[in-house]
Order: sequence, then structure tokens, then C-alpha cells
Amino acid sequence: MDRVILHSDLNACYASIECMLDPSLRGKPVAVGGSEESRHGIILAKSQEAKECGVKTGETLWQAKLKCPDLIIVSPHFDRYSRFSRYAHEIYLRYTDLVEPFGLDECWLDVTDSTRFFGSGEKIANEIRETVKRELGLTVSVGVSFNKIFAKLGSDMKKPDAVTCIGRDEFKEKIWRLPAADLLGVGRSTAKRLESVGIITIGDLARADAAFLRKILGKCGADLWVYANGLDSSRVKHYDLAIPAKSIGHGITCSADLVSADEVWKVMLELSQDVSKRLKESKLSAKSVQIGIKDNQLATRQFQAPLPLATQSALEIAAEGFRLFNENYDWKHNVRAVTVRAIELQSEDTPDQLDLFGNTQKHDRQEKIDNTVIDIRRRFGDKAIFNCCLMTEKKIPHKENEISVLPSPMFK
Repeated sequence: MDRVILHSDLNACYASIECMLDPSLRGKPVAVGGSEESRHGIILAKSQEAKECGVKTGETLWQAKLKCPDLIIVSPHFDRYSRFSRYAHEIYLRYTDLVEPFGLDECWLDVTDSTRFFGSGEKIANEIRETVKRELGLTVSVGVSFNKIFAKLGSDMKKPDAVTCIGRDEFKEKIWRLPAADLLGVGRSTAKRLESVGIITIGDLARADAAFLRKILGKCGADLWVYANGLDSSRVKHYDLAIPAKSIGHGITCSADLVSADEVWKVMLELSQDVSKRLKESKLSAKSVQIGIKDNQLATRQFQAPLPLATQSALEIAAEGFRLFNENYDWKHNVRAVTVRAIELQSEDTPDQLDLFGNTQKHDRQEKIDNTVIDIRRRFGDKAIFNCCLMTEKKIPHKENEISVLPSPMFK
């Protein structure tokens, strides 16, 4: 018996929430975008009216305004979006506890067992669509299929406020004619690579030789062949299942280019404090550090290295990141954006193999200092205590109450 999988996607989520909360925006071309002053001037989401004018997610604000001079730009409010995302999840959970979020605005639901109580997958999808509209004032598009990949494809095929069903006996007729880029896992570069070897549609992908796809794209190529042929068997995870973090990082686009190593150090130290806090909250330690540097020509480079001892310390993480930067960055161009990431994570209780020549006393002392700093900030706020060097200009944009949720990985 086939499973019954739904994929529910809140239509134009950010823009729809802004328009719902501010009725004066309804029916107008609206886009949610970052701040041009802090160099986050790109379109994050757009209303249907803006979409009809050709506005695209990811383009700059000035490009969007050239297409749509009347475009209304609204600053993002991620706390609102996160709250409405939870409201939508509560609706989904009325039908099944197999609800797997895929970012803030999308979820997979396995309603196989629920069909005995609520009717067919299509009926459940329409009930969810109407409930979200009635209770939240938002619309969703829902795909219904026998696997996660085709359910996701279905929710993309008809927008807004629609249900699309893709059955096992009809998927070839419905989706093989679509562009390969519509399939989950086919990004821009992968689509170009496929096009270069004559693979244009999902049908071309399905009919291609699996070994050839693996040769040109690696494991991704083999997975895409499985997806295109309707053979995906990945399960929808339980809503309460916590996925172990593989890395914890923080990155920003600076308010102005960084022109010296001293400026880079201040940014790395600031970012590392957030990373340290989240490591402690997750009860994890990092065995390695990775940094990402984007220059003002928008070229990005990454470097990583192991730490002498697994750590949660902001200072130790920042120091290793700064060492990597100094040893590898050639300063042909000034720095536009910096990311610091803790990788190779392990439980904070995992014992370490000590180095005979390592300074474990210094490490332990720094850990106590960091714990004290975090405790003071927890009680009195983030600005209650900080490094002296961070009192001067850091070229860090004003910190807003932003919540970012990355899509969950696919698990077999």
C-alpha cells in the first residue's frame, strides 16, 4: 500500500503575513526586503501582485523597483513569521504527528494512517487549506502524492491556494514534461550541468543512465535518478524528533567593508560569542572551526582547522578563526562578509585525549570565564559585559530580533 504524503507550503509566507497584519498593503505589490543601508538589500519574499510584475526572490531592491516602481518594501519581522509558522504546525498536528518542517513555511505530513479517520489525502489537504485560511488568514498550496519528492513538486505546481495530486499511475504524464530544475535537489549549477549533457526535463533525467548521472554529479546524480523515477522512500520524521546539529555558525554582511585585520578580529569575536552561547545551550563542544570570507567582489572562500581541545569558548573559537584568516587571506580585496562556524560537534561531556604539551589549565580557566560572562548576559542582557575591543566601531549591522530556520535534511 502506498503512503499518503502531503507537502504544505504557506504561499508567499513573509509577504502574506505582512499584508494580513497590515490591511493597507492588501492588493498592492509588496516585497519583504533587507536594509540597503546595512547592505542586505535583497528581496526575501514578494506578494502575488509583485510577482506578476516580474519581481523575483533574491534580486536586489533596486532591480525589483526597476520592474515595479510602485513596489512597497517592508522590513522583515522574523519573530512574526516564526510565530505563524508554529500556528500552521498546530493545524497540521491535528491530523498526524508525522510532521516534518522544511524551513519556516513548508512541511511534509504523512497522513497514511489518518485517512481512516479523515478521508483521502486530497480531502485532508483541502481541509488543511481551508482551516489555514479561516484561522490564520493565510493561504497554502498542498501537494499530495505517494512520496515526499512528488508531494513537494505538487505544492509548487499550482499556486496560490490550491491542492495538486500526483498519483503513482499518473506521475509520468504529469511531471516528466516539467523542467529538471523543478525537482527538489536540482539547483542552478546542477541544472546547468544537466543541460550541458542534454538533460532538460524531469523525464530526461528519469530516462538517463543512473551510472552516468553518478559519474557527472556524484551521489547527488544517483539520488536525482531515484527521485525522477518516483522511487524516493525517505520517511516523514516525527514532529518532536530532534536532529543532532552538525554545525553551529553565525555570519553577517558588514555595514561597510573591513579594511584591516583588526576590524576582521572584532567581527569574528562578536560572531564567536553567539556561536559559543548556542553551543552551551545545545550542550555541545566543537572540535574544529570553519570560517567563510566574502570579499567586496562577492567571491567567497572557506577555511577550516581542528582545535587543540574541543571547546565552547568564544575566545578560543575566534582566535582559531582569526589565525586561519591571517594565514590564508591574501587581501587582494577588502572583506564584505564574515562567517564563523563550529564544526565536528560532540557532546560537552565527551572526554578529550589530552596533549602532553597542551595548556589544559589555560583552557579550563577560559571556560570558567566564558561561563561567567554568559551567566551575566543571561541575567542582565547581552550588553552587560563584553570585550573592551568591541566598544569601538565594529562595522556590524544593528542586531534585530531575527530567527533563521534552515531546511531540514532528507533522511532515508
